[in-house]
Amino acid sequence: MKRLRLRGGRVVDPSQDLDASVDVWIEEGKIASIDADPDWVPDETVDASGLLIVPGLIDMHVHLREPGYEADETIASGTRAAVESGFTSLACMPDGDPAVDNQASAEFVTLQAHRAGFCHVWPVGAVTKGRSGQELSEMGGLVDGGAVALSDSDRPVANAEIMRRALQYAQMFDTAILSHAEVSELTRAGVMNEGFISMKLGMVGMPAAAEEIHVDRDIHLAQLTGGRVHFQSLSCAGSVASLRRAKEAGLRVTGEVNPHHLALTEEALTSFDSVYKVNPPLRTGEDVAALIEGLRDGTIDVLASGHSPRATEQKMRELDLAPFGVIGIESLLPVAVKTLIEPGHLDWSALVQCLSVNPARILGIDRGTLRPGSVADVTLLDPEERWVLDPSKFHSLSRNCPFAGWAVRGRARYVVVQGGLFRCSPRD
Repeated sequence: MKRLRLRGGRVVDPSQDLDASVDVWIEEGKIASIDADPDWVPDETVDASGLLIVPGLIDMHVHLREPGYEADETIASGTRAAVESGFTSLACMPDGDPAVDNQASAEFVTLQAHRAGFCHVWPVGAVTKGRSGQELSEMGGLVDGGAVALSDSDRPVANAEIMRRALQYAQMFDTAILSHAEVSELTRAGVMNEGFISMKLGMVGMPAAAEEIHVDRDIHLAQLTGGRVHFQSLSCAGSVASLRRAKEAGLRVTGEVNPHHLALTEEALTSFDSVYKVNPPLRTGEDVAALIEGLRDGTIDVLASGHSPRATEQKMRELDLAPFGVIGIESLLPVAVKTLIEPGHLDWSALVQCLSVNPARILGIDRGTLRPGSVADVTLLDPEERWVLDPSKFHSLSRNCPFAGWAVRGRARYVVVQGGLFRCSPRD
């Protein structure tokens, strides 16, 4: 394994409260030194002048569709897209066919990622067998198989007693339950946010209350059990307010937001383009403002893509028949720069906190830092490079990107995965 020197870059590592122009030295897949020269000569030196050097980015909410839906995405294509976009680790949702609900299926995900050879994939195991919501999965086996969290993916755990027992059992492994907050009875047949625009378009709406009620329920269950709940894909102001109160009360709850819920509103659906059909749906401008404030004040811990690839022919159906979902791995960083960095809502240290440090902490993985002795997962970003998002050039197998044609700034130039150097392909 090569000895590397990353020279002349700006190191931004919130885990060490570090923001300085120093060199990073890597040996045997570990961070050997920050700034101080070790007593060896590097095999390769990377000129990082003008680049940000940050702990490897972690996307803790992706759907890689394998096994069962390889026309949408595979672990190989998804991890290639990830490493090209600056991500060294992914947390993979368990919604393949069959679902990842036992030790062997979790090990399959890890093995496929190892075969692909791009970045780390951390399996998320199903809370219930077959994600059916009826019977708890083999949680112990899933953890033994490498699962770092538990979730029924885009299906809510509707039965409160099942969720209560899941939280109690998961405490044995200090594992978080990743909750998709939705009262399904309130969203059945829904297409978009319920409000004036859905009424104007004649579309069945999905009320914000469907998310808010479920968030409040799971907060109460976290209080009852002492368990850890992480809310995925928060989309509305009421959910942010509930999460803020729960954190102030000292409960073990965290939350995430996806970039499309920060950059777009329900107005996008006036185009009747199914690329904007997501669950939870795009909400109002007031909801967007609340989500951004949640990131600013630390109520929301994580920015994740919610990467949900769909084959083109699926998204070409009528709006009410097309499946939910947008891809996001390859647009996450530049859209975050456009919506959070450029307007001054977050600085780079705060953004790296949401994209690396906090996901590592919530998942309990030994990543998200450049401390000497830690695993050498590193991302080198050009914060100023300007380019245009063109889904036809993406490495994902799917093209359901809501940001096609956007002029953006910022992209990954190099990625180091456990000491191995990867040069990202040009985006022009």
